[in-house]
Amino acid sequence: MTDTTTAIGAAIPAQRTAVLDDAHLGDIKGALGTISLDDNAPRQGLSAKLKTLLAIIGPGLIVMVGDNDAGAFSTYGQAGQNYGTQLLWTLLMLVPVLYVNQEMVLRLGAVTGVGHARLILERFGRFWGAFSVIDLFLLNALTLVTEFIGVTLAAGYLGLPKVASVVLAAAIIVASAFTGSFQRFERVAVTLCVGSLLLVPIYFLVHPKTSQMAHDFVVPTMPGGSGELAAVMLVIVSIVGTTVAPWQLFFQQSYVIDKRITPRFMKYEKIDLWIGIAIVIIGAAAMMGFTATAFAGTDGFGQFSDAAAVAKGIEDKAGHLAGVLFAIALLDASIIGAFAVSLSTAYAIGDVFGIKHSLHRGVKGAKGFYAIYAGLVVVAAAITLLSTDYTQGLMTQFVQVLAGVLLPSATVFLLLLCNDKAVLGPWVNGPKTNAFTSAVVGVLVMLSLILTAAVVWPDISSEAILWIMAGCGVAGVLVAGYFFTFGRRGTKEDPIDRTGRENWRMPPLETLEKPVMSTARKVGMGALRAYLLIAMIMVIIKIVQTAMGH
Repeated sequence: MTDTTTAIGAAIPAQRTAVLDDAHLGDIKGALGTISLDDNAPRQGLSAKLKTLLAIIGPGLIVMVGDNDAGAFSTYGQAGQNYGTQLLWTLLMLVPVLYVNQEMVLRLGAVTGVGHARLILERFGRFWGAFSVIDLFLLNALTLVTEFIGVTLAAGYLGLPKVASVVLAAAIIVASAFTGSFQRFERVAVTLCVGSLLLVPIYFLVHPKTSQMAHDFVVPTMPGGSGELAAVMLVIVSIVGTTVAPWQLFFQQSYVIDKRITPRFMKYEKIDLWIGIAIVIIGAAAMMGFTATAFAGTDGFGQFSDAAAVAKGIEDKAGHLAGVLFAIALLDASIIGAFAVSLSTAYAIGDVFGIKHSLHRGVKGAKGFYAIYAGLVVVAAAITLLSTDYTQGLMTQFVQVLAGVLLPSATVFLLLLCNDKAVLGPWVNGPKTNAFTSAVVGVLVMLSLILTAAVVWPDISSEAILWIMAGCGVAGVLVAGYFFTFGRRGTKEDPIDRTGRENWRMPPLETLEKPVMSTARKVGMGALRAYLLIAMIMVIIKIVQTAMGH
């Protein structure tokens, strides 16, 4: 007991200099419990472990449920209304991607005490870091607008005035963060997370065919014939972008830091993450399932317009109560999504420009941080009120696809950071994580490649698409095998010495030796950026074509 306490005490000075905002040091004050900074006692017994878990719960839950936001309602609704349950398999495919990506940023946050944006800029330089940070700012701004579009759609279905609903939602989003208490904010956010469970009773009211859903969840199929695959791929990339969004990486890392979670509580935070993943996948599958059932055999099948029309279709199928529950769930999802996206941006800007950035501080103690947060919300609300229904529909789909296209770039930076020994020390990735993440990047690039091919050759067949997928899959297995074999040369299992890592934290950033970018890495990253730029242009072309055709 004495040795453990001494080791932890000895680590405190390094911990204090590793973080960028001293408000990130202190007691863990979660929505469901508190852990004192000097509480070093081992957790023995189920009761003690449960109390610790309740105090830790928050970052993983909020980042995952926040991902089932207004854009997700639109994307999953479109998948269900236009293609039934045939795209359910994409959700199963994304479960390991969700966990591995978010577990890596969890480690980065708990070990370094420095936000994702600042780490990228410091470790890769301004030239390369600017790409990632600018991507985040642009994508988050557009995503925040889609959250308020969700508010207008929900309000319209419920018969509430559009302007008043947007203004009230913006006021709630701003006021919840302006309390100067991290704990109060998290309690509001966790309450909204519970509200997302409204999707479950809707599922039972609409009553999709369980056997069909189970089949489509595990058996991949590609709906649509020749000439339709570009539109299908647009939806698939949208599902990827809305389920594994780049803003999640920045949000969870900064939120873990702001909650003052250290490596000591890593296993509890991983449980928190798994709880969030379970809720987001259940919600997404429920939305696809009950939307598919609501529109099956109707004139509306294959004619998706927006989430409000989905609510009307659900009402026609299962009654007014089901439609109202869906609209309330959409409103709830839009607000929690706006919470997360606004915070993600404010945290990142605070990190990069050295502004005090913590929900533990009152407005007077972090004026710049709160001004950025409130400014983003106000501007997004204003843009939404000034935009037309037509532009709102285009923007919602464009944002989700753009997120999917930009994800490979964000994941590459994440993978490189998690292999940086100066940053993570004994917490760096093992060979299995590197192999899997490299394969994920390959799959994401494959999806954008298929989307690009489908735009260039509109009549491409499903067989050709499947051959491309198979070829990329073989290449991914070979790359994964290389990394796995290369990583195992040191020892039979793991070449990294991980002893004592529970008390290891990153030294101050200014003391770290700058990494050297090899020519091969520069060429590879440059090629990836160039290709993704082409893919983004193709996305814009396809969305415009789809809108004009619709």
